[in-house]
Amino acid sequence: MNLLVKFNLVFLLLFLVGIGACGYFSWELLQKNAREEIAENARLLMANAIAVRGYTNTRIKPLLETQMRYTFLPESVPAFSATEVLNELRKKYPEYAYKEAMLNPTNPRDRAVEWEADIINQFRNGSDSELFGVRDTPTGRSLFFARPLKITDPACLVCHSTVEVAPRTMVDKYGTANGFGWNFNETVGAQVVSVPTDVPFARARKAFIAFMTSLAGVLVAIGLILNLLLWWMFIRPVTRISALANRVSLGALDAPDFNVRSGDEIQTLSESLARMRKSLVQAMKMLET
Repeated sequence: MNLLVKFNLVFLLLFLVGIGACGYFSWELLQKNAREEIAENARLLMANAIAVRGYTNTRIKPLLETQMRYTFLPESVPAFSATEVLNELRKKYPEYAYKEAMLNPTNPRDRAVEWEADIINQFRNGSDSELFGVRDTPTGRSLFFARPLKITDPACLVCHSTVEVAPRTMVDKYGTANGFGWNFNETVGAQVVSVPTDVPFARARKAFIAFMTSLAGVLVAIGLILNLLLWWMFIRPVTRISALANRVSLGALDAPDFNVRSGDEIQTLSESLARMRKSLVQAMKMLET
């Protein structure tokens, strides 16, 4: 097995180890970044909903107090406003979703489905103040981010304690069957946002493929260049020196010298061979005399 083959075997082993290590760490990093991007999108959507709720409660609701005496306006309800604003967002980004899921809502569209009810019950049983999870949807996998809706403002009980206390206009609009019996400090629902996971992970896969392809291309190019340099600087002169030494060993003492001006060990080897051949010629002449 010649030197060039041995070198390429070693280089191939290092290439495989290097590409494997880089692939592992880059994949883990890209996946981590994708997960963080998804979580950040969920937090941003939740922050937007909270901002709309706050704006509605402090700026919109006081403006509608007079009209509310004659007809109930859902726009005065922070949950309704937040849901409507984010529904407008869904017209352009249908994979994103926001819902204020309730176990006993006034508005039937806010009633929690099975998996949302499970989240609410986790909050009611003293779970963390935030929950993250991943679920399958018809449009692909989706991450959900949930926060509990707890009655901490006594003003909420004006509408949701009993039918007798609730504004008549609200009862006329939604009826007496739902949205009552809430208690102070009770967790009645959860804010749930859902963001798609496919797009960030698809970007991560594309970035991984592009990076690994580029890395493999660079390493292959380096391997080719090293092969050329190795052949030109070492294999070629060593092969010629070896051929010359073989001729001398077979008695061809008149073989021409191989002159190298590389200033390295190859030149030293060539000069040593030339001196050895001259010494051999002189020894042969001395034996003849």
